[in-house]
Amino acid sequence: MRRRNWRVILSGFVLIVLALGFYLFMLTVASQSTDPVEFMRTVGTVSGVLVGISIAMIILGLVGKKV
Repeated sequence: MRRRNWRVILSGFVLIVLALGFYLFMLTVASQSTDPVEFMRTVGTVSGVLVGISIAMIILGLVGKKV
C-alpha cells in the first residue's frame, strides 16, 4: 500500500498560487518596461516552469511512497 505525501502535494498547490501571483503582478509592471513583449515572454516562461514543477510535485505526492 502507498501513503500520499500531503506536504509535497500542498507545496505543489502553493507553488502554483505563487506562480500565478507572480505572473499577475508582473502584468502591472510590464507597462513600465522598455520592451514589454520580451519582458512578458520571460515572465511567462518562468511562470510556466514553476507551474510544471508544481504539477510534477503534486503527481509525485499523489503517487506516494511504499509503507
